[in-house]
Amino acid sequence: MLNINGITVRLGGRTILDRATAALPPRSRVGLIGRNGAGKSTLMKVMIGSLEADDGEIEMPRKTRIGYIAQEAPSGNTTPIEAVMAGDTERAALLAESETCHDPDRIGEIHDRLIAIDAYTADARAARILVGLGFDEEMQNRPLDSYSGGWKMRVALASLLFSEPDLLLLDEPSNHLDLEATLWLENFLKAYPAMMVVISHERDLLNNVVDTILHLEQGKVTMYTGGYDSFERQRAERVAQLAAAKAAQDAQRAKLQDYVARNSARASTAKQAQSRAKMLAKMQPIAALSEDPSLSFDFPSPDELKPPLVTLDMASVGYTPGTPILQRLNLRLDPTDRVALLGRNGNGKTTLARLLAAQLAPMDGEITVSGKMRVGYFTQYQVEELDTTDTPLEHMTRMMKGMSPAAVRAQLGRFGFSGPKATTLVGKLSGGERARLALALITREAPHMLILDEPTNHLDVDAREALVQALNAYEGAVVIVSHDRHMIELTADRLVLVDGGRATEYSGSMEDYIAMVLAGDGATGGAGGGKSKASKKEDRKAAAEAREKDQALRRAAQQAEAEVVKLTAKRSAVDKAMFDPSTAEIWLSKMSMSELMKRRAELDAQLATAEAAWMAASEALESEAA
Repeated sequence: MLNINGITVRLGGRTILDRATAALPPRSRVGLIGRNGAGKSTLMKVMIGSLEADDGEIEMPRKTRIGYIAQEAPSGNTTPIEAVMAGDTERAALLAESETCHDPDRIGEIHDRLIAIDAYTADARAARILVGLGFDEEMQNRPLDSYSGGWKMRVALASLLFSEPDLLLLDEPSNHLDLEATLWLENFLKAYPAMMVVISHERDLLNNVVDTILHLEQGKVTMYTGGYDSFERQRAERVAQLAAAKAAQDAQRAKLQDYVARNSARASTAKQAQSRAKMLAKMQPIAALSEDPSLSFDFPSPDELKPPLVTLDMASVGYTPGTPILQRLNLRLDPTDRVALLGRNGNGKTTLARLLAAQLAPMDGEITVSGKMRVGYFTQYQVEELDTTDTPLEHMTRMMKGMSPAAVRAQLGRFGFSGPKATTLVGKLSGGERARLALALITREAPHMLILDEPTNHLDVDAREALVQALNAYEGAVVIVSHDRHMIELTADRLVLVDGGRATEYSGSMEDYIAMVLAGDGATGGAGGGKSKASKKEDRKAAAEAREKDQALRRAAQQAEAEVVKLTAKRSAVDKAMFDPSTAEIWLSKMSMSELMKRRAELDAQLATAEAAWMAASEALESEAA
């Protein structure tokens, strides 16, 4: 049992937690959620004792071993496997004591305890955790200082998971992980034997791992049973109930105020009016649940370009001359494509994204790009490199040099930076707000293609849903790298697997890919499932042929659909000219009625042909998928 009893925390004169109270059952698996800046990390720091509450207390059983990732990543010449093994401090202490102890009874106790905590299989358990988080055998034995900060944080996470604390506290554990490691972590947490509290904005993790949602809003916590989808349903019902109760209270308040106003001056009714005035004074107002109106993403629509936007023909790309990261790349991207790049970190997803964004030139082969194409490329580095001493308005004014102040503010307004938000120092914005600002900056010229590398880091669940909706409304091409599979499933209609120095169309669904990762297929660094090399070669050949056929059918369907849209627009323009010539396009307004009718008949025939082609291509695509 973990009790949160009236926790109040004030920081910088602002109340972050306001008498937050909840009773969490033993062995519960809790998802701590809330908007960015709501105080989730603050509450977790109070739980581990690194922050003292101004009021209230946290109650839990004595000798509870609490596990939490330290802010500083491990470093030095220690290897990942050594760092993880050191995470189990009890095991390390017992082994050290066993080497110096001479008391037979104590030695027996030590060995009994070592057996109880499974200490003699620790090496294998530590290696399994590291493999799950992306470290192969060679990587496990390299010095920590040879790794980036993100990979060091993976080692810290592995060390924490290996130590198996009684209360596992995780604050955004997937932020430094790729999709494959996120899937492994989710599977690991499903089987975790003790209590956990996890701060996460990953909808799938919150649905598949936790059994309780602790929602933090306006300094208060509210507990819901079930995962995130269940929380959304329950909260929607609560919102409706609160709205109804507030409406009823407002009506009662208005009625009482009216009575008091009409009857206070009359001697015969003054006493009743005073009584009602007291009722008004004691009436506690029901607050409506707040929504953040600034939470918005609205990508400007680009002008139309003919397909393809980009074509890669046997291209190779890398950073060191003669040493390509990816080679023999054959890929075509059209204006309506929505592509997700899959594959473990380090396999070249970002390298491919940079090639498509023209930040890298091909070492070999060719890349053909539409001459008028504009690209918006988003990375976490852009968020980190924002000048904290400038405001969003200053950033955008500098980037949109020569544009009117109204145009600058309009672009900021698309992403929720209107009014005071536009003139707030970047240093005072939350991580999610900085990500929105970076997206506003890269889309200022209405790009034809958006390339987004991990856009959901620092975004809460609501912001991620808003981003999904904006991407689906956006009229350009999208290439996305993300560990948030909910976003991939809702936005991508093509999957490209980056693995083994190649980037190839993945013919299966997202569910197929998840199953492959969890089964440990060779494409993600695990076992291949026992098939012979010849059988695997045939499978790969068949899969490649299927991908090529699927890609051709998909392209035919997209082209046919685009033709239908174009012809429909032309027919609408003719109809407009027939019924209201004054508002028609100039060339149409000069045509006679008979010429307009003839033109409409031609468009009808062309549209019927295009619709038939679209239906045929769509049916062929569906048949192939089945």
